Amino acid sequence: MVNKLCETIKRQVIPNFINLETAIKTYDRDAPVCGVPAWRYAYHTIHSADKWFINPFDYDESQFHEDGMDNPDNPCRIVLTDRELLSYLKTVREKTIAYLDGLNDEELYDKPENCKFTRLELVLGQFRHISMHTGMLNGMTIERTGRFPVFVGTDPSNLDRLNAGLFE
Repeated sequence: MVNKLCETIKRQVIPNFINLETAIKTYDRDAPVCGVPAWRYAYHTIHSADKWFINPFDYDESQFHEDGMDNPDNPCRIVLTDRELLSYLKTVREKTIAYLDGLNDEELYDKPENCKFTRLELVLGQFRHISMHTGMLNGMTIERTGRFPVFVGTDPSNLDRLNAGLFE
């Protein structure tokens, strides 16, 4: 069984999650984004990865999720701390990596049960979504602090960049 593509995806998804983690560690969680605190967009991004990376039509919400909480435009009673967000992100990252470890390349072209998208479409959609919101959060941080959060790129040796701190 050849899993070259799945391995490539996994090597790239790890930095994607690390970049989102760095964004959460450096952002102003209460800064307004379209009228809601930035942490709501961090949650929205993590929740989307949790739900849409594998199969959004066969998904169980986390125990702390409130109906509609994944849409930042919807009011919610729950306020998650950054620690809770980072814990949730770690869980989603581990779940996603385990999922990719269990796939073979040919399965990427199949649609999960009751889903209208292929597994590859779901994965690529989440790469786009995570990157977009990470960039949005980082842009707010840059504007507020004048400093650029560390960004881990394609080369796995870039993971060492975080040893020097959270900013460039």
